Amino acid sequence: MSTIAIALAGGGPLGGIYEIGACAALSDSINGLRLDHADIYVGVSSGAVVASALANGISPAKLVRILLSDDSGEMFDPATLLRPAFREYADRLTSIPPLAWQSLTYYLAAPWKRSLFESLQGLSKAIPTGLFDNRGVDRTLTQFFSRPGRSNDFRQLRSRLFVVATELDTGHPVAFGSPGLDDVPISAAVQASAALPGLFPPSLINGRYYVDGALIKTLHASVALEEGADLVFCINPLVPYDADMAAGTPTNLVDSGLPVVLAQTFRAIIHSRMHVGMDRYKHQYPDADALLFEPSSADGEMFFTNVFSYRDRRRLCEHAYQHTRRDLWQRRDELAPVLAKHGLELNLAALADEDRTLLAPGIGSVAALDKSLEQLQHWLAKRYRHGVRRSSPKE
Repeated sequence: MSTIAIALAGGGPLGGIYEIGACAALSDSINGLRLDHADIYVGVSSGAVVASALANGISPAKLVRILLSDDSGEMFDPATLLRPAFREYADRLTSIPPLAWQSLTYYLAAPWKRSLFESLQGLSKAIPTGLFDNRGVDRTLTQFFSRPGRSNDFRQLRSRLFVVATELDTGHPVAFGSPGLDDVPISAAVQASAALPGLFPPSLINGRYYVDGALIKTLHASVALEEGADLVFCINPLVPYDADMAAGTPTNLVDSGLPVVLAQTFRAIIHSRMHVGMDRYKHQYPDADALLFEPSSADGEMFFTNVFSYRDRRRLCEHAYQHTRRDLWQRRDELAPVLAKHGLELNLAALADEDRTLLAPGIGSVAALDKSLEQLQHWLAKRYRHGVRRSSPKE
């Protein structure tokens, strides 16, 4: 029996939505594949959110319902990540008076040797390390994993889960969930892995500061390969946009301003680095297979979607589902023998079904039913425990 692993890269809320749709497509289109029952999970940044949910036994189909249905009671609002980091602002503001005094005394000690600008450089320590507060990630996931049948403890999971972050003071990648680092709550590890410098302050865990795991590598699929994975399904949601390949009138990205220019730059860097890594895996782990799934470079839907729009989130998830299905169909001759080595096969009938969709009209009703069943299960468990205590003989 082959050891199956899932490796999910980062990409912010948009990337997480894409990965959920892509995972649903893989689950529906590959016979024998249970993404909520894999052996190893590796997640980076927003990919860590999805990976930790899968490792908790939550199927892609249920993740879709949680993400896109208000009736589920568990939908995560990306706007949570836009709350200003007021605590960080306050801490930095209180540091200004002593820093200003230090700069002034430093200048006055030898004004003929130092420029005023040089002396004031110490004030840069008062600049906040992040604009937004991502502690909501920890709070939301703590609540999410506290439900019956789930766990916020790496050691309690049936599968192996690794959440990769970067240790700020050394620049080294750290895989939470590995021995010695598995006592950290999953929610705290995910918050650290998603702490993109400049946007969010570094996360403090056991006296060390951590930032986004994508600073070193994009996928960190090597973590799964080192753990003995025979087949790794890799999903990378961010690729550079090629306006010349896109349908319609070519677009000059510079006209969209600095955020789009920075997004394109970041995507180009991580994408080229990831493909170098994928090529290296073929030589370092010749007996293992790594399959990569990602959007097309001509995919304007992925590049320009407003992730804070509920309607756009639904459309993007369906878009990811259909794109991954088309990718599987187009690569079927290449993928079939690889999957067969590991006891899996493409469901060609499902892939050929052009009417198949992810977002069925009854999604809200199904989510509500799921919620009711969970509440019933929780109530029965409490009644059972209460009944056992009452029926036990008195000493």
